[in-house]
Amino acid sequence: MSISERIDKDIIKALKAGEKEKLTVLRGLKSDLKYKQISIGKDLTDAEVLEVLGTAAKKRRESTEQFAAGGRQDLVEKEKSELAFIKVYLPEQMGETEIRKIVKAAVEETGADSPQKMGLVMKVVMPKVKGRADGKMIQKLVTEILAN
Repeated sequence: MSISERIDKDIIKALKAGEKEKLTVLRGLKSDLKYKQISIGKDLTDAEVLEVLGTAAKKRRESTEQFAAGGRQDLVEKEKSELAFIKVYLPEQMGETEIRKIVKAAVEETGADSPQKMGLVMKVVMPKVKGRADGKMIQKLVTEILAN
């Protein structure tokens, strides 16, 4: 069963169970997926679905940070719960140790020796961790490793 089909089934379950919050998030995801499908003009592959879900998760994480900085704890909790619903469909996220190994291997592979060559390293790392790691964490680790 594809991720999109799972979302459809979960929408029906949430509707029957009266889970309004979950239903709202799932319908929003379905809308995002439909918008993407229309924009590319064909059915979405699972990789494209994961890309849309990753974007939705990233928006929730960024909103959480901004609301926390603004002192809006009620909205922080709302965004966190929405993120939890989205994470169910995303692949398991990689740990910092695992990402660090990939970054070090990419630094050796590219021969990068300064923070100015960060782009070279990122080009090698990103396809390997696509959808399984946060871009900010990768950027931080690349910067840290290149600075040493």
